[in-house]
Amino acid sequence: MSSMSEEADPSESHAAARNAAAGTLPGRVTFNRFELHRILNLYGRMVADGEWRDYAIDFLRDRAVFSVFRRASEVPIYRIEKDPRLARKQGIYSVISATGLILRRGHELDRVLLVIDRKLAVV
Repeated sequence: MSSMSEEADPSESHAAARNAAAGTLPGRVTFNRFELHRILNLYGRMVADGEWRDYAIDFLRDRAVFSVFRRASEVPIYRIEKDPRLARKQGIYSVISATGLILRRGHELDRVLLVIDRKLAVV
């Protein structure tokens, strides 16, 4: 019986669980407002052209992924990834095709998105 009274108060264990759960949220990688604006601007233009139809956003512990689909039932045709572990190496952003081929990687999102951003060129 004395071991029961020496254990921690149940309300303290709930508080610890809340703090642990809250601690996992800042550990996730996300896109900031500028990045989402740039990606969704490109997405909107491609939807208007009829090339893309759906998207998904995943905020994982080690990276953030914006997946683009031609149809919702297929695999993503492009994945735009933000991986902070590569910030000092090859670049934090990358565009990956459906086959897993890295099309472009770099430190600036605008330059990386040029590989799939087909703007009309003046001739």
